[in-house]
Amino acid sequence: MDNNLLRELIAMGINTTSQVADKLREVSDQLVKDGRIDPEQAAQLANEVMEQIKSEQSNWEAQMQRQLRNMLQDLGVPRQNEMDELRGRLDRLERQVRDLENRLWR
Repeated sequence: MDNNLLRELIAMGINTTSQVADKLREVSDQLVKDGRIDPEQAAQLANEVMEQIKSEQSNWEAQMQRQLRNMLQDLGVPRQNEMDELRGRLDRLERQVRDLENRLWR
């Protein structure tokens, strides 16, 4: 999985969350200023919305990781453990070739 792409997507999500939080504070401050809700209600509303956003964001991150993993698999990109296994097999084959060459030269 391309960690840089994943990091960029997460950063975009965090940036969006930050913008939503700023707008939420702005709106709740205006509602308090207009006398439509009291400061305690505004704080409670902001907390509830932010908790919902945090919950959805973690679900979104997990879903994005699954989708990226599936997309890479569909494209035929091997996973890290598959690459490690192939490297190990290649190392063993190289060692066997060296051993055979050494036997031939004796």
